[in-house]
Amino acid sequence: MKIGLRGYGVWQVGALTTPAMASEIEQLGYSGLWLGGPGVDLAGIDELLGATESVVVGSSIVNVWSGDPAVLARSYQRVASRFPGRFVLGIGVGHREQSAGYERPMDAVRRFLDVLDEGGVPVSGRVLAALGPRMLELAAERAGGVVPYLVPPSHTRLARAAVGSAGFVAPEQKVVVSPDVVRGREVARGRVEHPYLGLVNYVSNLRRLGYSDEDLAGSDRLIDDLVAVGDVAAVAQRLGEHRAAGADHVVVQVITEKYQTHPGLPGVRLQVYDDEVMGVYRELAEGLF
Repeated sequence: MKIGLRGYGVWQVGALTTPAMASEIEQLGYSGLWLGGPGVDLAGIDELLGATESVVVGSSIVNVWSGDPAVLARSYQRVASRFPGRFVLGIGVGHREQSAGYERPMDAVRRFLDVLDEGGVPVSGRVLAALGPRMLELAAERAGGVVPYLVPPSHTRLARAAVGSAGFVAPEQKVVVSPDVVRGREVARGRVEHPYLGLVNYVSNLRRLGYSDEDLAGSDRLIDDLVAVGDVAAVAQRLGEHRAAGADHVVVQVITEKYQTHPGLPGVRLQVYDDEVMGVYRELAEGLF
């Protein structure tokens, strides 16, 4: 059975997302809340679901190197039994540069899925953070769909072709809402270059999509393709391009100039979630819904 989530969602770091934020995101009209970095215990997700009535919460993603998949299967059953139909388990392979023990990622994901199967996690209840053709193929076989991260609409088209009409496609799209496109692009560049252009998995995917070495040094073309910069109308147009390319649901990540350093990953920037960020989500909601 296909995941029924539609419309637009919000991406935020899970550990920095509060029940009050989740409630407001739902009230604004966003249908999904996607959380970066939850552990296999899915801690905090029950509280976010309990603070809302209909919004679907997804993990984007649980890293396969972050813990025991058997624990994750039990955690999934806990959340799904309390909030049926309102949780989607997103898993991914992470990055060699950030994950201890990283090796043979395709084999690792297959083994992880085997344990989830044994724990009763349904195929329709899980999605993969698939970028390349092999992971997209695996998602078509063993997951309900894909949640690609840091991708332009051209990748969304490839993802739709890979998973077919029955698969769920929900790309993440970074946005900077600013009337000053030049300044907005620089804000976007600072967040894309560090760490994403230093991570092989993302760089390899962008090469497959046709970006050159010059682009991968942080060209305006690349930044403009990966981050929607401009007023609400311009951002809404980019989100619509993903829908036109085959996305069921588009996950919006607001970027501003406020950030904090990741406590466990030096050099990685995390968005500061304050009223300014929520204000951007409010502004976007007026243009989307």
